Amino acid sequence: MTQTITIINESRRHFLQGTGALTLAVYLPRSAAAPAAPGTPVVFEPNAFVRVAADDSVTVISKHLEMGQGTYTGLATIVAEELDAAWSQVRVEAAPADARRYNNLRMGPMQGTGGSTAMANSWEQLRRAGASARAMLVSAAAQQWQVSPAEISVSQGVVSHAPTQRQARFGQLAAAAAAQPVPADVKLKAPQDFRLIGKHAPRKDSLAKTNGSARFTQDVHLPGMLTAVVAHSPRFGGKVKSFDPRKALAVKGVVEVVQIPTGVAVVAKDTWTAKKGRDALQVIWDDSAAFKLGSEQIFQRYHELAQKPGAVARQDGAPDHAFAAPARVLKAAYDFPYLAHATMEPMNCVVRLGADGCEIWNGEQSQTADQMSVATLLGLKPEQVSINMLFAGGSFGRRASTASDYVLEAVHIAKALRRPAPVKLVWLREDDMRGGYYRPAFHHALEAAIDAQGQLTGWRHRLVGQSILAGTPFAMRVRNGVDPVSVEGAATLPYAIANLHVDLHTPTDVPVPVLWWRSVGSTHTAYSTETFIDEVATATSQDPVAFRLPLLAKHPRHAGVLKLAAEKAGWDKPLAAGGPGDRRGRGVAVHEAFGSFVAHVAEVTVKPDGSLKVDRIVSAVDCGIAINPDNVRAQVEGSVGFALSAALHGEITLKDGAVEQSNFHDYAPIRINEMPRVEVHLLASAEAPSGMGEPAVPPVAPAVANAIAAATGKRLRRLPFDTELLKS
Repeated sequence: MTQTITIINESRRHFLQGTGALTLAVYLPRSAAAPAAPGTPVVFEPNAFVRVAADDSVTVISKHLEMGQGTYTGLATIVAEELDAAWSQVRVEAAPADARRYNNLRMGPMQGTGGSTAMANSWEQLRRAGASARAMLVSAAAQQWQVSPAEISVSQGVVSHAPTQRQARFGQLAAAAAAQPVPADVKLKAPQDFRLIGKHAPRKDSLAKTNGSARFTQDVHLPGMLTAVVAHSPRFGGKVKSFDPRKALAVKGVVEVVQIPTGVAVVAKDTWTAKKGRDALQVIWDDSAAFKLGSEQIFQRYHELAQKPGAVARQDGAPDHAFAAPARVLKAAYDFPYLAHATMEPMNCVVRLGADGCEIWNGEQSQTADQMSVATLLGLKPEQVSINMLFAGGSFGRRASTASDYVLEAVHIAKALRRPAPVKLVWLREDDMRGGYYRPAFHHALEAAIDAQGQLTGWRHRLVGQSILAGTPFAMRVRNGVDPVSVEGAATLPYAIANLHVDLHTPTDVPVPVLWWRSVGSTHTAYSTETFIDEVATATSQDPVAFRLPLLAKHPRHAGVLKLAAEKAGWDKPLAAGGPGDRRGRGVAVHEAFGSFVAHVAEVTVKPDGSLKVDRIVSAVDCGIAINPDNVRAQVEGSVGFALSAALHGEITLKDGAVEQSNFHDYAPIRINEMPRVEVHLLASAEAPSGMGEPAVPPVAPAVANAIAAATGKRLRRLPFDTELLKS
């Protein structure tokens, strides 16, 4: 077995608390560990993230899930840059579940992908991994050629010594490099010397996804494997009272019907047969402890709670004094519905139980949490649960379930079978839509105090909605009744308002399962704050961009993207007229999420019948150093489509406790004809990279809503947009 050691500089110890400090897991070279079998090519593995083979291939080990956001390309770019590898020789392989080596440095002592942290937490770690491998290859060449390492250069996977005109490819040096000592410290490139970072590089997952070789959970086929679908209660908290399996078992190909904690599983030879068996299954549900309220009743409760003070999330100055005798007070209230993640690939998981452990295959987003949950269920040690991380067809937070829900469901089924067999659990679209774990529904109430000079002097913001963190392993982050995820973007409002108050109610008697949804709390706080600040600007007869900029004087990165978006959108120029009866408007919004700053300017056309067309979105982004600019642009474009789907159509509603939506016919994403033209502009930055999977989502809806208000004078305070209100 290979051994691992850890390099930690005394001045930069990693305390496993999300500090972002460097931990570089390093393998001892094979020659220093166990010798390879005679005739076996030596593979150069200088650390946990890089492997150089004799065939000249460079494999980057990704500790993060590739779910479409470009992680594999970004991580490979970081390593290849410092290694000076040729992009064509670089490939990417998923890391095993092992938090000792593949800890997410922004999440504490755990391995997982989320919070737009993949690039941010890997930046320095992988640069050092690549630079260490490069240094060892150079040392090997210098030793062979009897020259000084300082005289050696590396480019495109070739190590060269110009004075003697000697060259060697990485593969030729792999065996010798494996015998070199791992350097205690390495010099990293200056940004002006970057050859790959900040430049175009073809994505590392594109070819496999276009030729069909990419491996998703649905592509896993193990010997003797069975497929399961589960009948779940239509209400949250409902239980199985009784079931009759006879009609299900009569379906040819159905093997077993077993009860598990979450419902009744029909296990068959394939997915379609399992579905037919479930259709024939007769289940009587016990709803005595089930949740039975509808959406209207939930919001009625939220509105009542908003009349009372909540747990204080932020208090600046003396808000009560500011509201004592203002020249003017503006008020607004907003409602945000539950939202489904609606990933292209619904939840699924393959499980194989063995005598000494459990093996899992899936699009794995939360390795450590799932390892521990499965180990607890089976009475195993976490290291006895191995996880094979495959590609995932989207997640938007859903695969990072704090309850490991669908993974545990698959394990329960495999455990309950009367015969030993691997099990593939498949959630159909309807299961996914009605299975819970939504973006929480929220109610916001805001007030702004304006003095006689038209200055914004006071701000009150009250939020009501379920906590995502409460009752999870992250519950310790809830302080004094405030879930920071619920108020991010509100309690962190960047505008310079002397008197500001933010508080929160988190009802505990609404058991609808909730979870982070792409950009989490900012999905609703950006909308309420950015549309309300826009309303204040309009009420004081000020230009929305000009009004914001002085309030952002202490937040230059917010101001930077705001100015860039306005400039590129032609904010100071009039919009072109539309057709007869058309009303056209332009709106702006700016927001920070996960350390990245994004501003959008939206242009819309509203027809006399109230129909809406978002014509154009101009985006400005400051995400630090853009590792892959093309990927940043792609993420912004995708975020616009994702956010518009929610703003125009997205809504999960409950009636008598049951979710009413089931598939894309009644939970519709936007269609291609609804997609606006998107222009993305990157702000040059020397800051360390921050994430881009989520930050472009929050400002989209408020920018569009502000454009609608500019066109029609009407403020939309409930999502999704009610276009009936926009009729002339």
